[in-house]
Formats: sequence, C-alpha cells, structure tokens
Amino acid sequence: MTAFATYPSLLDRHVFISGGATGIGAAFVEHFAQQGARVSFVDIDHASGEQLVESLAASKHRPLFLPCDVTDLDTLQASIDAARATHGPVGVLVNNAANDVRHTFGQTTPAEFDRNIAINLRHQYFATQAVRDDMRTLGGGSVICLGSTGWMKKNAGYPMYAMAKAAVHGLVNGLARELGHDRIRINALVPGWVITEKQRRLWLDAEGEAEIARVQCLPGYLMADDLARAALFLGADDSRMCTGQDFIVDGGWV
Repeated sequence: MTAFATYPSLLDRHVFISGGATGIGAAFVEHFAQQGARVSFVDIDHASGEQLVESLAASKHRPLFLPCDVTDLDTLQASIDAARATHGPVGVLVNNAANDVRHTFGQTTPAEFDRNIAINLRHQYFATQAVRDDMRTLGGGSVICLGSTGWMKKNAGYPMYAMAKAAVHGLVNGLARELGHDRIRINALVPGWVITEKQRRLWLDAEGEAEIARVQCLPGYLMADDLARAALFLGADDSRMCTGQDFIVDGGWV
C-alpha cells in the first residue's frame, strides 16, 4: 500500500485556489482541505463548487467557495478580499484556472486573443499581486502557478493556450527574485496529460491510449491527485528553499 505525506505546516494555513471546482483544481481543494488547511476557492461553475464544499463538510475547516470569473479582475480582487475576511491572510496561492479550448491560428480574432490570455495568464499575475502583502505579513508564502507541457511538445490545436502557458514560466522567473526578498516562493507546477473526466470525455481515445503507452516513461494514467500531492509539497514549509523553478509532473513524457 502506498502511503502519502502529511505536512504539519499546512495545518490552518489559508490556501486560495482559482479554478477549484472541477478537475485538477478540485483535487487541489480536496488535498489541502485534508491537510487541515483553510481553503478558499473560486470558479465559474457554481453547482460543482457547491457540491465540492458539501463533499468536504467533515474537513477541519469547511472550504469557502466564491463564484468568480477570473477574467473579471475586480471580482477576483473582491473574492480574495472576502476569502481573507473569512480565513485570514493568504499563505498559499494556487493559480490554477485555465481553459485549453481548441482553436485555429488563422481564424483567431483580437477579442478571442485577449479573452484567452485573460483566462490562462493575466489572472495569475494579478492574483499574485493581490496576495503579496498577505504573505509579507505572514513572513513568507508560496505562489504556485500552473503551467503545462503542452507547449513543450509543440502540439497543434491551441496556439494561444500554448503561448500563455509558456509565458507562465516567464512570470515565475520574472518574480522569483523580487518576491524572494520577502521569503515568498513562486514556482511553476507543470502537468503532463492529466486524465480528468473532461479529458476522458473529449480527447482520450484509442490513439491517445496508445500514445501514453508509447511515450510516457511510467505506466498508467497521470491523475489529478498526482498534481495535488506535488502542490502540497510546494505549499508546505518543506519547499522553503525552492523558488523560480519548474516542477514537471508528467510520468516522464517530456
């Protein structure tokens, strides 16, 4: 039987997660809550957010769900303020919200470009800005920015998403030194092909199964829980000297 780590430093720590209602984000919410953290999360999916809260009602701290479209920066700021009022200063920020909807280069409009960047990149910058003083007050903190191996593999079908996710690495590198002066760590958590319910429904077919078996070094599916366990390490004091880094969790694909 596999036994996974418990992190005492996460107990009672306020963790704010964007895009936390489903998929990888929901796994983040569940795992941090199971560690005894005070979890706040935002998402546009009201029903799934409320259902997740109910499923975690027995946690030490009932998670706080705040409906929010992260492309609306005023609402995002208000959500962070509301979360702070409930759970105290934010000690861990998980910038997870994203959308890898397929699109074509030749038909992209400027409005679609701006919308895609707002969903996949812009909110990470401004959410980090919004919690900086919280982490200063606490004497340090951890910002976890979700990247992707999708741009590394030169996949076709989502050029704006690939561009935004590549830029996450620049964001992390660009802020590591400035935030580090206040003992605030910032790292990119970089998933490979995580087999969520959405991936099963939309893209995992026989060809995809064969590609996983052929290319991935470790057998089996990469799951949302695998990313969540890496996020726990990055949020906990155990990673106190890790910043400006890419933590790839992909089963050895890239």
